[in-house]
Amino acid sequence: MSSPAFTRKGRFLLVRCERFPIQGEFRIARGSKTEAVVVVAEIHDGGAVGRGEAVPYARYGETPEAVVATLEGAAAAVADGLDRNTLAGLLPAGAARNALDCALWDLEAKQTGQPVWQRAGLASPPQPVATAFTLSLGTPEDMADAARAACWRPLLKLKLDGEGVLERVRAVRMAAPQSRLIADANEAWTLNQLNRYAPDLAALGVILIEQPLPAADDDRLPTTPGPVPLAADESCHGRDSLDRLVGRYQLVNIKLDKTGGLTEALGLKAAAEAAGFGIMVGCMVATSLAMAPALLVAQNAAVVDLDGPLLLATDRSPGLRYEGALVHPPEPALWG
Repeated sequence: MSSPAFTRKGRFLLVRCERFPIQGEFRIARGSKTEAVVVVAEIHDGGAVGRGEAVPYARYGETPEAVVATLEGAAAAVADGLDRNTLAGLLPAGAARNALDCALWDLEAKQTGQPVWQRAGLASPPQPVATAFTLSLGTPEDMADAARAACWRPLLKLKLDGEGVLERVRAVRMAAPQSRLIADANEAWTLNQLNRYAPDLAALGVILIEQPLPAADDDRLPTTPGPVPLAADESCHGRDSLDRLVGRYQLVNIKLDKTGGLTEALGLKAAAEAAGFGIMVGCMVATSLAMAPALLVAQNAAVVDLDGPLLLATDRSPGLRYEGALVHPPEPALWG
């Protein structure tokens, strides 16, 4: 349901919560869900509408109701001409700022006729990128069945918890012998488990381990690379995260719901590359509207994980075009 429009000088913000069923169940180490709950911000200005979508995430203390309330609290500022340069001073990084930041980018593109990639200073139009495909946490047999159905995909990401890790990865490897694998622990491992699993995971062809330890335990990670590179996810939100990750992680996973939108995501990417990190671009389970801005950040990234719409029973229309393992940049009718 949309929030009441707050109007002033012809410019107004609409906010609504939407629900999209997931194909089956999406399960990770900290829980499971059967639907994606997203918050959409729409800025109307004359005949132009800019949209952004975000996913409130309980891991960071967010709820859909709170994100909607935060956005509605910003409606007066939007009506008074809030822009991307002042948004960071109004809202903290997180889902609410992401939805509003992406809506502002989209509105600029619609009003100027200049696509977001040009306004963001990219050297060339965004190109299709190959995305990973995520397998939910399950029994080794269930994960093998899912891997067998997706064995044609070049990159599979496996959701894992602290136990049964090697059994699950071996089962997936047997079912998808040609696919590269990412192991995503979502903070579920201890340092002892990481040290125990990593050599065997390397032997099984795992190319990346994502967020093995709780973010609060980053200082326990060694400062020299192990047998499998590590990617920081929950440990990396914005540019201010990077200093304490140097040497402990080899890649950072940039998600717009963590950075608070495309503006900070682009800044984080540039700063992370300058600091020597590889770039991974990820997502929450959401629709094509949430993926579209992230595709700009995903250009030339080492790892792309923008499969959110593929996990839904139905995406929004129009949506992104997924063709094989490739996801194509958005058409203007969707975003940007």
